[in-house]
Amino acid sequence: MLRGLVFDYAGVLTDPDAGDLLTAVDQLRSRGIRTALLSNADGGAGRGRLARYFDVFVFSGEVGLAKPDPRVFHLTAERLGLPASACVMVDDSRRNIDGATAAGMTGVHHTSVADTLAELSALFPA
Repeated sequence: MLRGLVFDYAGVLTDPDAGDLLTAVDQLRSRGIRTALLSNADGGAGRGRLARYFDVFVFSGEVGLAKPDPRVFHLTAERLGLPASACVMVDDSRRNIDGATAAGMTGVHHTSVADTLAELSALFPA
């Protein structure tokens, strides 16, 4: 059963229509889905304005691991209190999705907000 949702920042939440993604995140959180932001950034970027949407923030510069290394996905799942197999990773990089699936997560390759929302609706049915 999927109980965790992990989002990349740059390329996903910087999309011009990212507000629709954040609305979906908010709705999933209200249903008990745990959420994380996982970024290869040095640290802190976007944490303030995004704090209400994510339970956990993992920045490569703070943890010393970077996507697509499967260990960073395991660390993120651990911080969510979930096994990797219970988590979905949304990223615009196919290489990072491959790392997430190698770690046991379900991967959603973000190419557009509409497609990502459709995949999330299928993975987390109401």
